[in-house]
Amino acid sequence: MNLYAVMADTSVVKLFVAGIVPGILGGGMMMVLAYWFAVRYDYPVEEVFRLKRVAQTFKEAAWAFLLPFIILGGIFGGFVTATEGAGLAVVAALFIGGVIYRELDWGHLKTAVIDGAVQTAVVMLLVAASALVGVYLTEAQVPQDIARAISELTSNKYAVLAILNLFFLAIGMFLHSAAAIILVVPIVIPLVNQVGIDPVHFGIIVTLNLAIGQQTPPVASVLVTACSVAKADIWDVTKVNVYFIAVLLTLLLLVTYVPVIPMGLVEFFYR
Repeated sequence: MNLYAVMADTSVVKLFVAGIVPGILGGGMMMVLAYWFAVRYDYPVEEVFRLKRVAQTFKEAAWAFLLPFIILGGIFGGFVTATEGAGLAVVAALFIGGVIYRELDWGHLKTAVIDGAVQTAVVMLLVAASALVGVYLTEAQVPQDIARAISELTSNKYAVLAILNLFFLAIGMFLHSAAAIILVVPIVIPLVNQVGIDPVHFGIIVTLNLAIGQQTPPVASVLVTACSVAKADIWDVTKVNVYFIAVLLTLLLLVTYVPVIPMGLVEFFYR
C-alpha cells in the first residue's frame, strides 16, 4: 500500500483505513470457510473454547499485543512510514522476546535468521524473475497499449473496473506486487481518474487483485513462501487454496462494486 500511495500520489493512511472493513469482512469469510472444512472433514478439536482461557491467554500475550499498536499507531500518528513501522516492530519483538519473556536466546535467533534468509531467497528468486518479465513488458509497452485500448473501448466506470480487475489478476499471476505496482499503476491512474474512480478505492482493488494473483501459479510468490514455511507440497496446498481464492474473488467483487465497503470509514473520518 505504501508503494501504491507513492505511485498514485494518494494517502497511505486513507488506504489503511479503507482496508479495515474489507479486511474484517474477508477474515470473517475465511473463518466461515475454515469452519466448513473442519466440520466436513471432522478435524479433531484440540481445545474447547472457554472465555476463562481467552482471558488467561490475553494476559500472557499482553506484551506481544503491543506490536500491532506500535505499527499502526506509528503510521496513523504520522511518526513512521509503513516500512519504518515494520522495522520498529522487529526491534520491539526482539526486546519483548529476549528481555520480557526471556524465551528468545542466541540459538533461537540464529535459527530464525537462517530460516528467514532461506525463505527470503526462495521468494527473491521469484521476484527477480518477475522483474525480468516486467522489463520485457516495459520495453514492449504492453501496459501502455492495454491502457490505451481500454480508454478507446469504453468510458463506463463499471466496465473499466471489470477490465482492470482482469488485467491486474493476470499481471499478479506473473509479477511480484511491487513490480506490478511500479510498472502498471502510473500508466492506468490517468484512466482511473478520467472515469471517476477514487484512487483510494482503486488502491484496495489493486491490492486484492495482486494478493489473489500471487497465490495463483505459475509464479505464486506468496503461496511459495507459505509452503516453504510450512514445508508443504505446493500442489497439494493449491487444491485446497482454490476455495479460499474463490472467497477472495467474492470479496473483490464486493469491494469493486459496493464502494461503501472500502470507502465508508474514509468518508466518515476524512471527508
